[in-house]
Amino acid sequence: MGFLLQSFQTTIAKSVSLSGIGVHSGTPVNLIFLPSDPNTGIVFHRLDSAGAGHEIKALISEVGTTDLSTTLTNRDGVSVSTVEHVMAAISGAGIDNLTIRIDGPEVPIVDGTSAAFLAAFDQAGLVAQMAKRRYIRVLKPSRIEAGASWAEFRPYDGTRYEVEIDFETPVIGRQAFTGDMSEAVFREEISRARTFGFMRDVEKLWAAGLALASSLDNSLVIGDDHNIINPGGLRFKDEFVRHKTLDAVGDLALAGSPFIGCFRSYRGGHRLNAMALRALLSDPSGFEIVEMPDQAGQAASLGAVNAAVFAPR
Repeated sequence: MGFLLQSFQTTIAKSVSLSGIGVHSGTPVNLIFLPSDPNTGIVFHRLDSAGAGHEIKALISEVGTTDLSTTLTNRDGVSVSTVEHVMAAISGAGIDNLTIRIDGPEVPIVDGTSAAFLAAFDQAGLVAQMAKRRYIRVLKPSRIEAGASWAEFRPYDGTRYEVEIDFETPVIGRQAFTGDMSEAVFREEISRARTFGFMRDVEKLWAAGLALASSLDNSLVIGDDHNIINPGGLRFKDEFVRHKTLDAVGDLALAGSPFIGCFRSYRGGHRLNAMALRALLSDPSGFEIVEMPDQAGQAASLGAVNAAVFAPR
C-alpha cells in the first residue's frame, strides 16, 4: 500500500501532564494523559464533574456543537470542548488508547496548534499493545454539501487529505493542501499551523463573552487592513489551509479508528467534517473494518473483520 500500516494498537508508556488556558472561557485548565488498556479508545474524564457521568468518549456519536470548535457531550450532558487540536495530535502520533483527565470544560488552546500535545506524547513515549489495530476502509464515495461547501470520502490506497479553502481576503485567498498523511507529514507539515481569525470577529466574540483568551500567542490574526498582525508573520506560506487540515485530522479522529481512503473538502470546517463522517458511517455498505493479518510476509494485505458498526448519533 502507499502508506505504512501499523499492526498493533498503541498507548503512551507513562502518564504526562499539560496545563494551559481555555481559549473561550479564559480560565486555567490541566490535563493528565494516562496509558489505557487495548480497545479502550480515547476517553476524557471531567475531574470537576460531580456524579458518575464524568466520562466522555471521543467518538462522533458524542459530538455536540461545532460552531467555534468541536465539543463532545455525553448522555448525562457533561461536555468537553475544543477537542480538535489534541485529537489531531493523538491521531498524528498514532495513539489508539488514552485516558485524558481534565479539570475543566475546555481543552487548553496552548499555542493554537497540536505541537504541545505532540511534545507531551514524545515525553511519555509510546508502547505497542497486544491487540490488533482496526481501520475503517472506505469502499465507495460518500459526499455531503452545504451551500457552496462540500466534503467527501473516496476510496484510496492510503490515508489522504485534499483540503481547499477560499477566502475573499487577499492574505488568504484560495489555498489547498493535498497529500498522503503519515506521522512524519503531520508532525513536520501540519502540527505547527496555528488557528486563525479576523480581528473584527475576535472583538465581537470578546463582547459576547467568548474567545476571552484569544491572543497573538495562540492565534494567527488578520487585521482590518487585511494584513497579519502577528510579529514574525506566517510559519508557512499556506499556514491557513494547513491549520484547516489539522482541524480535519482531529475531527475525523472521532471515527474511533483510522480511516483508509481520501478525505476531500472545499470551504469546510468542524460542522462539515462532522457531517461528512456521520454520512460515511451511516451507510454500512460504504466502508468495512479491516486489520493486518497475523501471517508473516503479508504486511501489505488487509483482512476484513467482523466488528460492530460505528453508529453516528
